Amino acid sequence: MAVKQQATVGGGRQAAYSARNRARLISDAQEVLGEIGPSATIEQIAAYAEVSPTTIYKYFENKDELFIHALGEMWISWLQWANLGKAPGTRLESTLDTGRKLFWARKTHPLFANMLHNSLVEMPNFLVLSDRGEGKRVFSEIAASGEIKQDDFDQRYILWTNTYTGLLKSIFVYEELSPAEANIAFGIGLSVWGISEAKAKKIISRELVFAPQP
Repeated sequence: MAVKQQATVGGGRQAAYSARNRARLISDAQEVLGEIGPSATIEQIAAYAEVSPTTIYKYFENKDELFIHALGEMWISWLQWANLGKAPGTRLESTLDTGRKLFWARKTHPLFANMLHNSLVEMPNFLVLSDRGEGKRVFSEIAASGEIKQDDFDQRYILWTNTYTGLLKSIFVYEELSPAEANIAFGIGLSVWGISEAKAKKIISRELVFAPQP
């Protein structure tokens, strides 16, 4: 029994050690995504993390998998922060408020903004992959509640994600729109979901509540 218990403790320590190493690689990959972008080589990531490429392959199949996790975890962290400050409203209004907050990421989350810039320039599909279907699930539930159009949902969602990605490119890549201007365009794009112009104007006029910066 003592031997079995010791093995369990040892396995727990090894698991914790592996988890710390994996978390550190993801954190370092976020910095590399911000500085270089998805085009960075596995050697560049390894050099930044001060490990060998072999170490990275112990935890991730390839650099794309590492980058997807890096962007995904940053996205989750940002969502958690964005949801700390919520104005009263329906689920649709709260969800759209969160989407609008991202327009101000250069001020609130500079590293995330740089990661978005580089990802949008080099591999736009990283944004869809890092979301892991969460956005579609949320909009599907909102559609089921009747707040937005449910018919032709898949087509509407594709159009919406392309519209939203285009707005992010206009802010973080081309710098064609200020956050305030993107907010107005965001309201126009809500017609995809069958939202009236009057309701859209009300939505984009909602005050955004920003939690303290992390």
